Amino acid sequence: MQEFLGQTYYGNTVANWGLALLIALGAIIVGKILYWVFGTVFRRLTAKTETKFDDIILDMIEEPIVVVVTVAGVWYGLKRLVLPDAVDTFIGNVTQVLIVLSVAWLIARLFDSLFKQYLAPLAEKTESDLDDQLLPILRKGTKMVVWALGVIVALNNAGYDVGAVLAGLGIGGLALAMAAKDTVSNIFGGFTIFTDRPFTLNDRIKIAGFDGSVKEIGIRSTRLQTLAGTMVTIPNSTFAESPVENITLEPSRKVVTNLGLTYDTSPEGMQKGIDLLRTIATEHEALNEKVVTAFNAFGDFAMNIIFIYYILPGNDILETQTDINLRILKDFTAEGLDFAFPTQTILATVEQGAA
Repeated sequence: MQEFLGQTYYGNTVANWGLALLIALGAIIVGKILYWVFGTVFRRLTAKTETKFDDIILDMIEEPIVVVVTVAGVWYGLKRLVLPDAVDTFIGNVTQVLIVLSVAWLIARLFDSLFKQYLAPLAEKTESDLDDQLLPILRKGTKMVVWALGVIVALNNAGYDVGAVLAGLGIGGLALAMAAKDTVSNIFGGFTIFTDRPFTLNDRIKIAGFDGSVKEIGIRSTRLQTLAGTMVTIPNSTFAESPVENITLEPSRKVVTNLGLTYDTSPEGMQKGIDLLRTIATEHEALNEKVVTAFNAFGDFAMNIIFIYYILPGNDILETQTDINLRILKDFTAEGLDFAFPTQTILATVEQGAA
């Protein structure tokens, strides 16, 4: 057994290889145990406290700490081996990169939790919609900055010349700009939305064939929840190039109704119908004072009365139309005014001898 453990492979004995493997496996097992401890024991303890800050801290450090412990353990196990300088340097660089990125991940999670737990509720309590629109952008921008700094520090610690890397990126800047022209146009479209303010959060708009409420305004795109309940993501460049109809900001909703009365209705009955429509519009609190009603046509099957009214903003469109239509049906029926429907009398001459 001692002879087997003393055999050398690639500059290390079997015992050294086995010890390195056990340390690496032990680090993985310790990481799993830590993850279970954070998810059960510590989470139960923080759930008993009144503040949410300890829950945020726990959620922040839970997974990154497990990754750091696992990576450090595997690195320590590999350091027990005698490896070529190039391989040893590579392992050290990879370890440093992973640890720095884990720290960046930890910080990004911390900011994300703070935004969700503290800043988002504060923004909802304010009357202005500007903070609600800027908060998602600030949240995503902070995460991008943290990750960018993390990558730069990781490359620098790994021995790479970050200045040379950035210079190399500058050489390909023109090609990158050409490839990212759609992204740039979307970003400028986002600035257009914030400066011109054609709509705000929760406004109902129509654009590019979509009709829905604005749920999120981002740097690159805007999300709408359609009337069918689906979520649609629209690039911000579309708002700069296409007309936007803001239904929420309309002064009133115009409704045109054509009523057809039968041809046996008397002139007094037609006038009574016009008066009833004016009374209905005047008595309904959801309608504007501006009302148009007139006997405007002799149709093929009925005498037509046009009824135009305007629903004030803030009222339910369909509910108001239902109220108006039910009132019309009730009052016209009570006055004996009959609505016409398409009817046709066909007179045919039967020739003698026809079967």
